[in-house]
Amino acid sequence: MEVTILHKDENVIHFLLEGVDVAFANALRRTMINRLPAMAIDEVLVLENTSVMFDEMLAQRLGLIPLTTDLDSYNLPRNCDCEGKGCSLCQCTLTLEKEADEEEMIVYSGDLSSQDPKVIPATDGIPLVKLAPRQSIIVEAYARLGTGSENAKFQPVATVAYKYVPVVSVDKTKCDQCGACVEVCPKNILIIEGDTLSTQNTLDCSLCEICVKECEPSAIIIDSKKDSFLFKVESSGALPPEEIAERAAEILKERIRVALDFTNSL
Repeated sequence: MEVTILHKDENVIHFLLEGVDVAFANALRRTMINRLPAMAIDEVLVLENTSVMFDEMLAQRLGLIPLTTDLDSYNLPRNCDCEGKGCSLCQCTLTLEKEADEEEMIVYSGDLSSQDPKVIPATDGIPLVKLAPRQSIIVEAYARLGTGSENAKFQPVATVAYKYVPVVSVDKTKCDQCGACVEVCPKNILIIEGDTLSTQNTLDCSLCEICVKECEPSAIIIDSKKDSFLFKVESSGALPPEEIAERAAEILKERIRVALDFTNSL
């Protein structure tokens, strides 16, 4: 198996995965979504809320705020010595206390204060509630690690997608360089250079085959590599995208090892 990073920024990574089948690629995708832990607010204690928003709705909004996650400092509740009752090794406390003066104000995710600087809202600008003049809100929230199989709020990814690596070939004996396929291609994969139709940026091809239908039969052939996949991983902000891919691979590797040990023991 080979991995090649094609593009990376703060919250998105594109990489090429080669030497695996589609079952493994999908298992890796599902591991990122459902098996990789991330922090999220799970319990909320509303001490005061004079806004128009119900306590339950406010708690739900707090739970959906992506929190930066330090996987090395916290345990999953089921793996903690406290047996999930809540301690400094499996739980982080965040507080929110805001009061509007003579003008209305909006309370944002960035107004949350955390006891651990490593566990804070990934985005400060998420609106939570609007306070009218002299309305106030005091909340104590408790965040813990969880997985997407428990609740979607624990997913560290916004999107994870993969596709086969496209292979676009042109039969020059059947192409008359009319340019029709160039005009209809939504990804600008095809280009006419002089009197020759050629390809560019084939990794961007979406395998829609519009160009194939526009041209003479077999003039353009769209195929794919069956052991190569293009991945796009977009983080929610909980973890860096490269860490999501690496840790998901480690989790998948361990699950495969356990499954093999179990099979061999039968």
